[in-house]
Amino acid sequence: MKSLLVFDFDHTIVDGNSDTWVVRCTPEKKLPDWLQKKYDGKHWNEYMRRVFGYIGDQGIKEPEIKQVMESIPYCSGMVDLLKFICQIKKHVDCIIISDSNTVFINWILEFTNTRLAFDSIFTNPATFDEQGYLRIENFHSHSCPQCPDNLCKRKALIEFVANQLKLGVQYKKVIYIGDGGNDLCPIESLKENDVAMVRKGYRLEKLVNEMLESLLPMIVIWSSGEEIISYLKNSLIA
Repeated sequence: MKSLLVFDFDHTIVDGNSDTWVVRCTPEKKLPDWLQKKYDGKHWNEYMRRVFGYIGDQGIKEPEIKQVMESIPYCSGMVDLLKFICQIKKHVDCIIISDSNTVFINWILEFTNTRLAFDSIFTNPATFDEQGYLRIENFHSHSCPQCPDNLCKRKALIEFVANQLKLGVQYKKVIYIGDGGNDLCPIESLKENDVAMVRKGYRLEKLVNEMLESLLPMIVIWSSGEEIISYLKNSLIA
């Protein structure tokens, strides 16, 4: 049986937030105060629709946005990790579950030729309309009280594993790699044989430390892609 690698994207694969990085394509390289005040602390996708609308209103088109997104840095060693995953596909399946969007993630991965590391990407659908505006939709609907209304990563993960089981694919282990508060919900669903790889110094580490007694998976703290490669070599293909 294979193991399943599950990656967050922002601050996990790339060393930044793609939704805030895109602001660098605006003339002032920042959003006006009136627009920043539109975020209510809950509905991020709704806020990003306003941001993308503002970017379109400035006459900024797809090539300019793409160039800015391709400049976002990867976390240390992460490109090497993704290329390593391409080499061990007989041992693992690999997916992304992210609150970014399809356009940004595909652009960024294709720029470093690492898209092939992933079997599936679960994120908010996005396309450019006829006027050149980037339009974003919610990934799904759910009833989880602790997740944003557009994406519950636990639901996405559970549904993927269940669908794979219907196809005859059963995973011996799930290894979840993330950094943020919205990664806690899927980690809470992991079993004793699973692993939560938590980025050092980020919000998820604090949340996990507060819940250690109630979490079932092994907790591994990481700071670089090299550390994850070392773990995978020792635990999956030794």
